[in-house]
Amino acid sequence: MRVVFPEGFYFGSATSATQCEGGTEGDERGKNIWDLWYEEESFKFHGNIGPEITSSFYENYREDVRLMKETGHNSFRTSISWSRLFPQGRGEMNQKAADFYRSLFQELRDQGIEPFVNLYHFDMPVAMQELGGWESRRVVDYYKEYARTCFELFGDLVSHWFTFNEPIVHVECGYLSGYHYPCKVDPKAAVLVAYHTALASALAVREYHSLNQGGKIGIVLNLTPAYPRSSHPEDEKAARIAELFQNKSFLDPAVKGTYDPELVEMIREQGLLPQAETEDLEIIRQNLVDFLGVNYYHPFRVCAKAHVPNPMAPFTPEYYFDIYDMPGKRMNPYRGWEIYPRGLYDIAINLRDNYGNIEWMVTENGMGVENEGRFKEDGIIQDDYRIEFYKEHLTWLHKGIQEGSRCVGYHVWTFIDCWSWLNAYKNRYGLVELDLETQKRTIKKSGYWYGELLKHNGFE
Repeated sequence: MRVVFPEGFYFGSATSATQCEGGTEGDERGKNIWDLWYEEESFKFHGNIGPEITSSFYENYREDVRLMKETGHNSFRTSISWSRLFPQGRGEMNQKAADFYRSLFQELRDQGIEPFVNLYHFDMPVAMQELGGWESRRVVDYYKEYARTCFELFGDLVSHWFTFNEPIVHVECGYLSGYHYPCKVDPKAAVLVAYHTALASALAVREYHSLNQGGKIGIVLNLTPAYPRSSHPEDEKAARIAELFQNKSFLDPAVKGTYDPELVEMIREQGLLPQAETEDLEIIRQNLVDFLGVNYYHPFRVCAKAHVPNPMAPFTPEYYFDIYDMPGKRMNPYRGWEIYPRGLYDIAINLRDNYGNIEWMVTENGMGVENEGRFKEDGIIQDDYRIEFYKEHLTWLHKGIQEGSRCVGYHVWTFIDCWSWLNAYKNRYGLVELDLETQKRTIKKSGYWYGELLKHNGFE
């Protein structure tokens, strides 16, 4: 069987500024919360490796763009570092940063690679965090100003924008579970942060549309379909509620301009509903995304609660459901995630049937593996496992497209082995191997396969 994608389909990869750029002496970038956290608690980062060097993309982007071309990219998603462009989050701009991003986007275009640019990828400037981060309404307005500046600076080179990457992550990890800075366990703050993030996204959409630059702006959401343990009504209810928190909490305001009433009522019952200004709710209602980015890695399996939750404990969505450990599931043991390619098809059909068949693309899909060097033969990592992972997901995605879902692209995570938050370089995801000692780049077997994928617009 041959899987062939529509003409003009985007094939490429994704990364983020903090995870790939690194910094150099004299680049004048400001600190973000990952720099700060590493200074405060470096022991939390795998191998004690922080974000100061990462994949040295800031210095090596021309070589990397050339390798993108060699590995079958016609598109590439990265992010702008807010604190690199505005070291204090606002005020005086860092001209060196503006020159770097402009040169990068021009280089991509010169090589026939369409830039997809994200404005925020977990990397709050320290100066903005000191004002309260996403808990602060002032920071929402500063973000709006930052976004507009980016559109004005780079809008002639960039016609595909995203406001946020995986906003549910900085809500859950930063304000419920302690995996991101500021490491709070404060459900009321978590709900406020989620609301302010949705508002900030809508404001950025409004700013972009007001400039009439002719491109598109969207948001990247990590959609993890919730599957019930069984067809029992209580299991199905658990899955429906999990969907409300995990997916619909950002998907609905971004695409429909509204929040699901059931979700609002649950948050109200928990005493967590933030004070929302009518004007701000109207901004969310009126400023919808043009298209959607979807990051997909694994499904979300849930079941009815086995025990009555403790009403005195801090609230989390698991108040309403339990995580279901399904027997016999196929796993990536290095990341601890289930491998379930059909999930991409289910996302495609959900967007087709329940979200106006919005145009969308896969903005991340990938497989991280530890100690990949053991798979090296003749100087090249033979990552057949990654190729099979891509093939299976692309096959299910293709089925969704054939059935009418408007998916226009597929980006893998990631182009080159990158620094990954607290995991640092524990797991490798790249099409290109990075030697941390020398910063040498070597294309993996999957990178060569990806080049053939674009050449033939599909695979056998």
